[in-house]
Amino acid sequence: MSAIKTTNLTKTYGKKDTLFTALDNVSIDIQNGEKVAIIGKSGSGKSTLMHIVALLDSPTSGDIEINGKNIADYSTKQIDQLRNDEFGFVFQQFFLNANNSVLDNVTLPLKIAGIKPKSRNQRGLEALRAVGLEDKAKNKANDLSGGQKQRVVIARALINNPKIIFADEPTGNLDSNTGQKIEELLFKLNKEQGITLIVVTHDEDLAKKFDRRINIKDGKITNTTKGAK
Repeated sequence: MSAIKTTNLTKTYGKKDTLFTALDNVSIDIQNGEKVAIIGKSGSGKSTLMHIVALLDSPTSGDIEINGKNIADYSTKQIDQLRNDEFGFVFQQFFLNANNSVLDNVTLPLKIAGIKPKSRNQRGLEALRAVGLEDKAKNKANDLSGGQKQRVVIARALINNPKIIFADEPTGNLDSNTGQKIEELLFKLNKEQGITLIVVTHDEDLAKKFDRRINIKDGKITNTTKGAK
């Protein structure tokens, strides 16, 4: 079954002389449990595509289906709930509250959702255990290395047991050795928990490790290539 399916997805900005087409009739079909890399140079439209399929932005035209249901039929509240319940996000920028504890950063989505402290702390520790950082729960986020911070971000993405993780250049700010460890962690989650993994990257070597890579240029898909199994 398709986790995400888009049909003729188009995103434009401006009007008339200033019209810019960021996405041009993009159709993709990503299966549950698949790991897919969306690859392209800066300005190609890859991040725009990810933000739209992750329901963080709206297309100008076209359809998006999540688990077979067209999100055009959803209210804004239902879309927010779907995104919060089903998706996890890992970005190149860590977006951590530097002076808060690691545990508080990880459990923030649960706090926003109104989950009681005891329950959210328990779930937060489980998420930190999954990324090997349970012993850093009480540390301030500011005291962690870059690789540790990215693992905290992944733990936060896992807190709601998502079915899909979206990652935008997740290793972009990391050295090659640390970046490889983050890659391995994301792939482990995909394999062991069946999480659909969608990663935006300009790194060809990373993209080759995915089941499939979708190449995008000037807002259009140029080709789709199967990767390593």
